[in-house]
Amino acid sequence: MGDGDLRARLKACPSPGGGYDLSGVDPASTPMVSSRRVAERQLDGRLGRRLAAHHDVVYANQDASVLVVLQGLDASGKNGTIKHVISRMNPAAVRVASFKAPTPVEERHHFLWRIRQQLPDPGELVVFDRSHYEDLVVPLATGELDDVALKKRVRDVNRFEQELVANSTVVIKCLLHISYDEQRERFLRRLRRDDKRWKFNEGDLDTRDRWTAFQAAYGSVVASTATADAPWYVVPSDHKWYRNWAVARIIADSLADLGLRYPQPDIDVDAMRERLNAA
Repeated sequence: MGDGDLRARLKACPSPGGGYDLSGVDPASTPMVSSRRVAERQLDGRLGRRLAAHHDVVYANQDASVLVVLQGLDASGKNGTIKHVISRMNPAAVRVASFKAPTPVEERHHFLWRIRQQLPDPGELVVFDRSHYEDLVVPLATGELDDVALKKRVRDVNRFEQELVANSTVVIKCLLHISYDEQRERFLRRLRRDDKRWKFNEGDLDTRDRWTAFQAAYGSVVASTATADAPWYVVPSDHKWYRNWAVARIIADSLADLGLRYPQPDIDVDAMRERLNAA
């Protein structure tokens, strides 16, 4: 599986001044795995089994819950990660929540109201395909909110996540980091393929036109919301195989830290076995 803690390598560590520069992370890098062949073999083998096993223990205990936040620019691979990583876990205890533009009903509430409706139940793992961070990153990049309003949102998010952790929810936040050139290639592939063209949205090109602003916004938001209990992991995502391997490792290692074991019911096992054999 490889030595060392991948989370320590990918964990976002804001500067002493409180900033975080995404340009310091190479989107095409592949820390702690030697090749695509090795990564895919591990994900299809021991790593995939380990991920499923740790999640199954969480489901069996019903004590903790897990929230996986997937953030990233368009075409960074949120859906691909769900398809290739999250699908390896017990579907009875996994749910995906996608957050698009808020509805008129949602807009009448605090921005975290709709997020709270989708939080995991005990024993459940929920993946946010985009999340409450859209309400920080987008207005920061577009200038739609002033500094006072943005700082309040940051405080609200940090308090919200502290509350989750205090109530036994493991919060795993992954920023899928791709390069400008790789995003172009993925958009072009969508346009070329009949089975992918439906995913193309011309509005994504408007966001791409603000690439520098969005990179800065993500850096600022990561710096202000990376906490000890809910850190950010910046996952280099130009290589899809690495992204999948890294997210699987991060989740598996985070669940292993819980130290859970399968609960044992208070029953007389020998008596139950005898009863079954006598039937």
